[in-house]
Amino acid sequence: MDVRTLRRSPVRWIGLLAAVAVTLIVPLGSSSAQAAAPRVGFGFHAQDVSGFPTGSVSLTGGGAFDLTTSTVHAGGGFSCTHEVDQLFLAGCLQGQGVRWDTASVLPSTMFKCTGSVGEAAKPATTGTDTVVVQADFYRAGDANDESFTAQMIVSTQDIASDIQGVQNVWVQGVGCGAATVHFGA
Repeated sequence: MDVRTLRRSPVRWIGLLAAVAVTLIVPLGSSSAQAAAPRVGFGFHAQDVSGFPTGSVSLTGGGAFDLTTSTVHAGGGFSCTHEVDQLFLAGCLQGQGVRWDTASVLPSTMFKCTGSVGEAAKPATTGTDTVVVQADFYRAGDANDESFTAQMIVSTQDIASDIQGVQNVWVQGVGCGAATVHFGA
């Protein structure tokens, strides 16, 4: 046997073992990473959320939620662009509003975009492209005490196909609107 063959032989075995190890570890590592990544991030901008008899709001923001632990950390800016006179944001005057944050992520909710008696309530479920939250809304001067509390939906999909146009954001007691929305794991 040649001396060079003896020297290369262990190197070939080590190389072969390393290739097998990488082949086995890489798929296991990536599936573990996928399984350990229940956290979903989102961001959005909605200029006009409306539909109920009075009021409209603009919203922007984002954050992340975890489907397995039902936790959420999200917030952003909001403004009442027209006075809201009903339900959860009643008393929010035009130009009021500073920020919003989340109290909790909800598994699902039923909602209406117009509040009309004739409008059928629609379901929304938290998932990889939709989040339903209980949100706190703040006006200037109220410091860290929430001014209003209402549910909110943000989705990459149209949540109200029975209404003309795309509706992918909803604020309880105000209505629905179109938004630029991004979700990612």
